[in-house]
Amino acid sequence: MKFILASNNAKKLVEMKAILSELGVEVLSQSEAGCDFEVDETGTTFAENAFLKANAAMKATGFPSIADDSGLVVDALGGQPGVYSAR
Repeated sequence: MKFILASNNAKKLVEMKAILSELGVEVLSQSEAGCDFEVDETGTTFAENAFLKANAAMKATGFPSIADDSGLVVDALGGQPGVYSAR
């Protein structure tokens, strides 16, 4: 089985390969799969943004895709900047 990691983060790729290779899963980064695009992260939650990235990679390649999203969540700032960290 093959999965696309909807990210070009080298550290995430190494981590996913280490975890999923034990299950016989081949993991490719989105660039290795020929996805040379950035997805607009328009979601209002980390989960929504991860879905947008994974869905775009799946549509482009036809392979199951996984993604994550993260940001800085500061309790003293009411959880901000949160999902808008990179924006």
